[in-house]
Amino acid sequence: MKWAACLGLIASAGLFALPAIADATSLSCSGAAKQGGLLICTGPADTSVRVAGEDGSGAREVRTNADGVVTVGLTRTEASPLILTPAGGAPISVDIAPRSDDFRLLRGLDCDKVDARTPEQLAEVEESWLKKKDAFETFNDGPGASLGFKRPAEGRASSPFGPERKYTGTGADGETCEKVSVHQGYDIATPIGTPIIAPAPGTVILGDPDLYYEGGAVFLDHGQGLVSVFMHMSKVDVSAGDEVEAGEQIGLSGNTGRTTGPHLHWAVKWRNEATQNRDADFYIDPALLLALEPQ
Repeated sequence: MKWAACLGLIASAGLFALPAIADATSLSCSGAAKQGGLLICTGPADTSVRVAGEDGSGAREVRTNADGVVTVGLTRTEASPLILTPAGGAPISVDIAPRSDDFRLLRGLDCDKVDARTPEQLAEVEESWLKKKDAFETFNDGPGASLGFKRPAEGRASSPFGPERKYTGTGADGETCEKVSVHQGYDIATPIGTPIIAPAPGTVILGDPDLYYEGGAVFLDHGQGLVSVFMHMSKVDVSAGDEVEAGEQIGLSGNTGRTTGPHLHWAVKWRNEATQNRDADFYIDPALLLALEPQ
């Protein structure tokens, strides 16, 4: 497999490829060079790479693996150009295409659908959070994004990654509530019971039928720090430790957890394998991964 193979230029998705450089200390990258996207870079093995905006903003250290490969997640506000500098090597500059996410207002919701409020609800949130925390601290080997990604379910794309959304509602006793958050996944409106497949190979790190916000959920570790998260499932067919192939069924879509209608919420988290600080991890745009070609 040639990690530095050209992907070609697809401007609308921010996809690009930089030509390989003969100098063994240099870095070569390809992927979705757009805010919320993903770079796949090759260079010297087991080497630290500094990633930062031209002015030093958003600085972080990543590390190539034994094969000289590292994935670099891009935040939804990533600076451009982005400078990647391998230890002992020359920096490269990558132009990052901007996003244009909108703002959405969702009115008239039940406050129980907006956020946890009661002591019992908050206790359930804490229990679910601990399960998710343990899962995200688990790392497995895998191909990452090198084999590309399949769409995990049939249906209509109902809400993209990126918009800031304000939820407002009323409770049973007439109180009002509101919450503002960024939508960090890719929603597919689909009937309850629609098969959900693995978009890429991976190892299951969490399979739970009843997380508080997510409902039935599967966390699938693709390797190289990438984890797919599937939410609101009516049935979970896999358990932690299971290894699945791309296209293999992992469960059925549903309307569980905190939802306003049947759909699959698919999110992808990029975790920096070079640090134990999981607070530095973030979600990237699954739609941009669907545009990647296998390498």
